[in-house]
Amino acid sequence: MTDQHITAKKPLLSKLANRSWIILILAGSASFSASGASLPDSQEAFQQLGIQQQDIAKLDKGEVVFFNIADGEENELAAGAAIYVPAPPSKIIGYLKSKNLTSIDTDVTAEGAIPAQATLDSFKGFSLKTGSDEATKFLAATPGSQFNLSTEEFQVLKAASSAQPDAASQAYRQVLLQRWQAYRQNGLKGIKTYDRGNGTEANPKAELRAATEQTKVLAKYFPELYKAWLSYPAALPAGAEEKFIWRNRQVEGRPTALLIHRVIASEGGGELVLARQFYAGHSYNSNQLAIAGIPYRDGSLVIYANRTFTDQVAGFGSGMKRSIGQKQAQGEIAKQLKNLRKVIK
Repeated sequence: MTDQHITAKKPLLSKLANRSWIILILAGSASFSASGASLPDSQEAFQQLGIQQQDIAKLDKGEVVFFNIADGEENELAAGAAIYVPAPPSKIIGYLKSKNLTSIDTDVTAEGAIPAQATLDSFKGFSLKTGSDEATKFLAATPGSQFNLSTEEFQVLKAASSAQPDAASQAYRQVLLQRWQAYRQNGLKGIKTYDRGNGTEANPKAELRAATEQTKVLAKYFPELYKAWLSYPAALPAGAEEKFIWRNRQVEGRPTALLIHRVIASEGGGELVLARQFYAGHSYNSNQLAIAGIPYRDGSLVIYANRTFTDQVAGFGSGMKRSIGQKQAQGEIAKQLKNLRKVIK
């Protein structure tokens, strides 16, 4: 292997929740059916999540409380949190839809929507700085943990010409286009593995399938959407809206290419938003989010659930690595949720 795996003490683990959640929210009411059962009210939600009376008192003060989400895989970091926002769900949604992500997450340097008939030009906003270390290393990349690429993609890079000043950006855009096309046509089955060298691979498609299967609340309350989400590109339920996004975000001080599939289902005055990062350029393998908001007091109870898959917490000492990662991730989640509450007030 040509590079070293990052340890659990690296800054990534303090940013695991600080990806794209801030534009993802579910705003709903008890009448939100989505062809499934009614959403639970706040008291039912507290019971299901294991939120105790002392935690409810913290919520009422505007504090963040955490609840357990069982890790399903050795390389998974799962985190759950909740906060009370003294504003109706419609106001939260309106703010998040109208503001650019960079207004809250300064680590995002560029992003854009991917149209249904995407071409290479659809990704022209993504770039690596010409002559930078990242651009140079990308063109010279070999299997390992420095970049998330398949065996075939590493071979394409090896054959690519570096004569043009923006050769790295052009090559990266080609990776993004082909990965989006494969996912758009075949869903989870179309996601290529990452070649880690020495005959080992990381498997984001298996990770995201596991993350979806473990989302029991989605399966219970929104069975049609759950089935479509699991078997995408199967047809989404009536009223559901999907969007694909490319993003360039700083992670561990490095520009990181992300491909995101977002689905919004609207019915009965509510919105359910799901998102999966089916490609991440480095540092972690994949991510899936589900966030819910239900009426509570004079505002909304925002419930957050995040599953991130990273090689950094697998292998020897995984229990300790996961513990460190979860604590650091909780700190970042609390920071972001408090920021949401602050800007919405």
